[in-house]
Amino acid sequence: MNTPSLTPWDETQARLRELADLDGIIGLAHWDQRVTMPPGGAASRASQLGTLSTLRHERLTHPRLVELSETLDPGDDPARVAALRSLRRAVRQATRTPARLVSALAEAEALTYNAWTEAKANDNFAPFAGPLTGLIALVREKIAACRENEADAYDVLLEGYDPGTTVASLDPMFARLTEGLKTTLDRVRGLPQPPPLTGRWPLEPQRALHKRISAALGYDYDRGRFDETVHPFSVSVGHGDARLCAHLYEDDLLRGLTGTLHEAGHAMYEQGLPQRWRGLGIDAAASYGLHESQSRFWENVIGRSAAFCQLLARETNLTFPDDPVRPSQLFGALNRVEPSLVRIFADEVTYNLHIALRYRLERALLSGELPVAELPGAWDDGMEATLGLRPTKLSEGALQDVHWSSGLFGYFPSYTLGNLYAAALRFTMEERVPTLWDDVARGDLSPALGFLREHIHDKGHLLDAPALVESVTGPRDLVADLLAHLNQRVSEAYGV
Repeated sequence: MNTPSLTPWDETQARLRELADLDGIIGLAHWDQRVTMPPGGAASRASQLGTLSTLRHERLTHPRLVELSETLDPGDDPARVAALRSLRRAVRQATRTPARLVSALAEAEALTYNAWTEAKANDNFAPFAGPLTGLIALVREKIAACRENEADAYDVLLEGYDPGTTVASLDPMFARLTEGLKTTLDRVRGLPQPPPLTGRWPLEPQRALHKRISAALGYDYDRGRFDETVHPFSVSVGHGDARLCAHLYEDDLLRGLTGTLHEAGHAMYEQGLPQRWRGLGIDAAASYGLHESQSRFWENVIGRSAAFCQLLARETNLTFPDDPVRPSQLFGALNRVEPSLVRIFADEVTYNLHIALRYRLERALLSGELPVAELPGAWDDGMEATLGLRPTKLSEGALQDVHWSSGLFGYFPSYTLGNLYAAALRFTMEERVPTLWDDVARGDLSPALGFLREHIHDKGHLLDAPALVESVTGPRDLVADLLAHLNQRVSEAYGV
């Protein structure tokens, strides 16, 4: 890039826009891999992603951009201060990671993902074990290259998802949260369960329902699209293109809908990010944990509320008039507390116990304490010890999640951080928007989205996530907020 006539800041923005374009292309390639790519394209896609990742790494570690990151003066402009902080963080990690390793990781992730889909479909861990072992070796190599003053090797990975989060902060949080969750479980143990919602819901009208509900939340279909895939996800291809992908179940209406609410929350965050900061690198989410707070807010805080169940009942009965449902039916079914084997189907109370187990297992995998070959057994033992359930097939055990096959080691704690942030945002929103639940019951979700747009989405990465959340909520005990939210829902659903 030859930019002799640009100011240093203009040149930096031009270079960062180029990086953003590459990120969008990489996101599009991942979307295609999961949604439309034929199985025969796996090897070519792995090579393509390796090439794109290498190009991105070369741009990020270009000597001129490194020089700019060291010499730029942000003055007293908050956006430039944040942009320089973000740039220096990214450059520091990238310059420590060899280009060869970046390419190797991208290719290994693509191949391991395809091995995972085969292994999960056939309930056979063997095709996955080798690729996963190789991928973990590369992740360890990256940790070794990037580690500086981190007290724990795992902290290197956490810094990439939720800056400032460490093992030293997560361990006591998970311990305290786990104790509180088990107390909540004890409250409902032995009580009559709200009945599940049973029936058959043909897929074609379900699709229409999913689209109407996500649009009612505020998901903009002029800047997004709805597709179906094995494992729900969302992806941003750039400003104006934030896609959600769902999985529908003919025999479980609510399972599919909660997944769509979750992914719509992610996509709406992307649609609300500030375009005015494009080229500064802070037109992005403040952290992965904060991103999860937006998905969990819509899935759980709004989506499992009694008020939302009034809207959901109306829309469901319009779609399936021959099998009408009542709001109270939906509320009870959505708030059943019943330990289950699969994380994405877990109730709100037990969900974070699933995360705590994955946190322990992936740390053991990365340290070498747990060999990959022993992962299925360790998983099954951990589930039995945590929730009293033992998987009988790998798709409900060690092969249920896509994350490790995609190289997302260190990501799982972001889900729990998201739940903590979402609960704090709930209580703050209730204080600031007194009509919140009346609005939701009427089907008007714009006050809730407007609050998030103003206080979270439009702030991009101006602040790191903990500081951004505290700027909205004030100082709060996040674990206490989450437990209070869960106990209130349990009381409403079980009448205790």
